[in-house]
Amino acid sequence: MPEQPDLSTLTTESVDDAHADLDTLSTRELAVAMNAADAGVTDAVARQLDAIAAVVDAVTERLRAGGRLVYAGAGTAGRLGVLDASECPPTFDTDPSLVVGLIAGGDVALTTAVEGAEDDQDLAVQDLDRIGLGEADALVGLSASGRTPYTVRAVEEARRRGALAVGFACNEGSPLAAAGDLAIEVVVGPELVAGSTRLKSGTAQKLVLNMISTMTMVRLGKTYGNLMVDVRATNAKLRARAHRIVTTITGAPAAAVERALDEHDGRAKPAALALLTGLTPPQVDAALARHDGDLRATLTTLTKES
Repeated sequence: MPEQPDLSTLTTESVDDAHADLDTLSTRELAVAMNAADAGVTDAVARQLDAIAAVVDAVTERLRAGGRLVYAGAGTAGRLGVLDASECPPTFDTDPSLVVGLIAGGDVALTTAVEGAEDDQDLAVQDLDRIGLGEADALVGLSASGRTPYTVRAVEEARRRGALAVGFACNEGSPLAAAGDLAIEVVVGPELVAGSTRLKSGTAQKLVLNMISTMTMVRLGKTYGNLMVDVRATNAKLRARAHRIVTTITGAPAAAVERALDEHDGRAKPAALALLTGLTPPQVDAALARHDGDLRATLTTLTKES
């Protein structure tokens, strides 16, 4: 029988005596207790803002140079990484290969527990081999405990290959943090239900992943102000959103916005640039390409040249 890991020192595994009577509370009292426990998560994230900003700047540099952002984790952490990766294409019109989520045990582990996968270090190496992780890429390993073997090995292997390696845990002084070039350790304290890290730890992970992907995309020019300017109108909802975004940027009449979106395959960014400058579709695409798709930088240059 394999030796059991010692979890006694982990904050995420500790028991909060304040909730020792949890099962005796009324449903309303349970709701109050859960809400109160969650309230401290944002403060815990705030204490790591410098670390998060450093990670975003480093990830942005890799993506600008042609690399990818890869998340790797097991269980809840792995699922959250896959979720964040899957949201990038519809939100920022990125290629699905730009942000990748790996979960121990593969896709089946998204809905079903795969016993033993999180302890399989070789599986982490195989997953990195499968996607061809290399020195151009950035990998963020996610683990509430900060000691999950699959995730620690993924970060160690990423660093060995020359990729940017980041360890993201919910305990201080974790092996995961030590394995990376950079680290984020959001300590949220004991869970309402002891050891159930899908609760506060999961919430913290979701908040930080939102920040990593969104802030990176902002740095890459995937927004104009706070507008989702890279949205592509592929359904009715997104068509309406794209129309609203182009109208907000340009102030153009509805009919002109519709024509511009039609001429640019439903893409809000080139439609807005065309309406603001009068450039033809090929000229719009060329101008954006010269500025890596950054609408603000493109407009600034064109204004100076005019």
